[in-house]
Amino acid sequence: MRIAVRTFAAYRQAVGSSMLTLDLPEGITPRGVWSALAERYPALRRFPPPSAYAVNDEFIDPERPLADADEVALIPPVSGGAATVALTREPIDPAALLAAVADPRAGAVALFCGTVREHSRERTVQFLEYEAYEVLAEREMRRIAAEAASRWPALGIAVVHRLGHLEVGEISVAIAVASPHRADAFAAARFIIDTLKQTVPIWKKEVWAGGEEWIGSGA
Repeated sequence: MRIAVRTFAAYRQAVGSSMLTLDLPEGITPRGVWSALAERYPALRRFPPPSAYAVNDEFIDPERPLADADEVALIPPVSGGAATVALTREPIDPAALLAAVADPRAGAVALFCGTVREHSRERTVQFLEYEAYEVLAEREMRRIAAEAASRWPALGIAVVHRLGHLEVGEISVAIAVASPHRADAFAAARFIIDTLKQTVPIWKKEVWAGGEEWIGSGA
């Protein structure tokens, strides 16, 4: 069967094209496509395998069999390795995120910090409690980082979200993106926080004098 393959960043440079067409065995998986491509283009073997695979513009399980005429996108790891993604119950240190994405090729680093605000929906907030489905939350955060890296030329991405008890003024989520140009760094950081708030299974409880309420996912 015939499969279209999209490549990005170092993968694209190694194969010399952003789009290839391969004739491959029936039932091959996205991970099998990577193996077949690395056999055909030995220069790929010096790079780590994809951090994610997308088929027809949707992220999928790398072991799901493909169909004829599918388009497979091979998503390289961020900055030659996995993105820095974490859930933590300790205070977030923005300097640590900046260090995690530091790269001499970067012309810009966008840093976003979401903080606990004192007033929400005409109530005075005393503190927040964050809870997550941790395994799935980290997996989704990595998927979002990989998608951002496929859309913009990010040299490094770091995403950290707090769990547990947070006082007013504390950082609940922080995102750092390093890129050659500021427009790409800003765009990638905004995409990550906006998508994180919509899809990552994290919930917060607002506590105020005389009451409390679970608000939903996101910061």
